[in-house]
Amino acid sequence: MNSGLGGYGGRNLARTLGPLNVWSFALQRLSASDESQAARRLEKLGYPAIWIPESLGSKEVMAHSALLLGATTTAIVAPGIANIHARDPMAMANGAKTLGEQYPGRFVLGIGVSHAPSVETRGGDYRNPLDQMRQYLDAMESATYAAPVPAPPVPLVLAALGPRMLELAATRADGAHPYFVPVEHTPMARRHLGSDPALIVEQTAVLTTDRERGFAIARAFAKNYLDLPNYANNLRRLGWSDDDFANGGSDRLIDAVIAVGDVDVIARRIRDHLDAGADTVCLQLREEKSSDPALAAYAEIRSAFDA
Repeated sequence: MNSGLGGYGGRNLARTLGPLNVWSFALQRLSASDESQAARRLEKLGYPAIWIPESLGSKEVMAHSALLLGATTTAIVAPGIANIHARDPMAMANGAKTLGEQYPGRFVLGIGVSHAPSVETRGGDYRNPLDQMRQYLDAMESATYAAPVPAPPVPLVLAALGPRMLELAATRADGAHPYFVPVEHTPMARRHLGSDPALIVEQTAVLTTDRERGFAIARAFAKNYLDLPNYANNLRRLGWSDDDFANGGSDRLIDAVIAVGDVDVIARRIRDHLDAGADTVCLQLREEKSSDPALAAYAEIRSAFDA
């Protein structure tokens, strides 16, 4: 990987991120002022890194990362995931290096091929996503950059679910970032990554003692993901059947991909991923309002996980 981007080292990245990070859709739904305050609160709670999305309608992820980096003092900010169809390879590489120079050691670049519906909405072509990612990585390596390169280099991780993308992450990046996966995906991912790359797993959860309410929130969140072939095919590879995808997802499937319950339930799910081979779990806590950053819930989980 070219100077300043990648080559950080998977074990080094794992140590930098620590075992528990935040993953948040809610932040981007807030005003810049309100999300800055929320990010500072998450930083104060002791979460080392904040992961943010780039979906259709999101805040542009490089500008959004800059906003959060500027609002905090120590927090690492990481796109989970920057869409390779949203910017050309030179823009992606050089944007990451710009942030890495200004905020040394505080930016992680996560990139991914996205999904066919999102890519087509942007006017892109989703064919051969694995080949597209290889070519994109090649182009990032050869991108011209006239400014000072960051030191340390910006870590690079790939969004990866299936074996071939995980293996590509193992050879071309510092780690992989699986999203919307049950615990049984984690040991499979570790096998295909090998021991060195960082395995950074997203885990969605609903903190509640009202299981019916929690499942309603979880099922509403899961609906769009279960309709996307990448996620559905990944779950089918793990043995889930068509019956599990019917009617918004079976209770067993929803419970496997989204932890619904009290603090102990969620803390146990985090530890299950870590015990199965993950280095870092990025916890995405969901509330009834999609703009609710769930700060009180993050505080509870942090305290329980540290205990």
